[in-house]
Amino acid sequence: MQITDFEFPNQGEVGNTHVDLLILGAGWTSAFLIPLLERERIKYAATTTDGRNGTIRFRFNPHSNDPEPFMVLPSAETALITFPLKGKSQAALFVRLYEATHARAPRFVQLGATSIWTAPTWQDDLSPYERTDPRAIAEDELMACCGGAVLNLAGLYGGSRQPRDWVDRVVKSKADLKGKGALHVIHGEDVARAIIALHRNFTPGKRWMLTDTRVYDWWDLAQDWAVQILRVTDSGGEQVDVPPAKLEKQKELLTWVGELMIEEGVRALPRDTSTLGRALDGRGFWRTMGIWPTQGRMR
Repeated sequence: MQITDFEFPNQGEVGNTHVDLLILGAGWTSAFLIPLLERERIKYAATTTDGRNGTIRFRFNPHSNDPEPFMVLPSAETALITFPLKGKSQAALFVRLYEATHARAPRFVQLGATSIWTAPTWQDDLSPYERTDPRAIAEDELMACCGGAVLNLAGLYGGSRQPRDWVDRVVKSKADLKGKGALHVIHGEDVARAIIALHRNFTPGKRWMLTDTRVYDWWDLAQDWAVQILRVTDSGGEQVDVPPAKLEKQKELLTWVGELMIEEGVRALPRDTSTLGRALDGRGFWRTMGIWPTQGRMR
């Protein structure tokens, strides 16, 4: 595996090396994070459960006290845990096994989700959250046992993962659409920038909410995306292969949005944020780090 400016040794020797950032679980986020690390010349290593693409093969077993799997991991300034730890004891066990096999303890960062904030009103990173949520329990434990930091991410998008593709999954009826309020997202590029910012300006024991600082209205999005698909297919220009059933669904969505606006007394889209229920104020992290999202409005 390449680590910026030097070749990564074989897995048997990897525990003797040191990196700036260790990615524990190189999944979707790493597609954005690794290129940025390389551009910034930040030394990194990454793990996967099968060791694909030159990564370190590593799997955490929350039911085992055996430290041997951790011996293949390099020491690091920051260790980013991308997979979820759940419930009591998992975070403490992970930290204990890593520290037992390394002379230097890293600063741990856990990726989480903004779904732990559930109140139907404006909320920020200081607002109460569901402390009984299994992931929140583990995140709290990580912050308590080693001063770790948590990045709770809004809906992830970028590359092949596009929110417009979520509509068919979450809106199957007019009633489904009626119940949809706000949508919060964060682009993979900005997640990568946020991780590096936290690596450089670590905040021990702090839970952050990460969004693109926008609150989107599902009705507005559904209408806009439906119009875009129908416009492209009706333009007579570039050939776009859209199944007939999908075209009919777009027409249905336009009708549903219009009918709901009449029925609910909504004069214009997007609806006022105060009517959308749960709304996330994600300014805190960006303000503290002195940077802001770069991807603009999701389309």
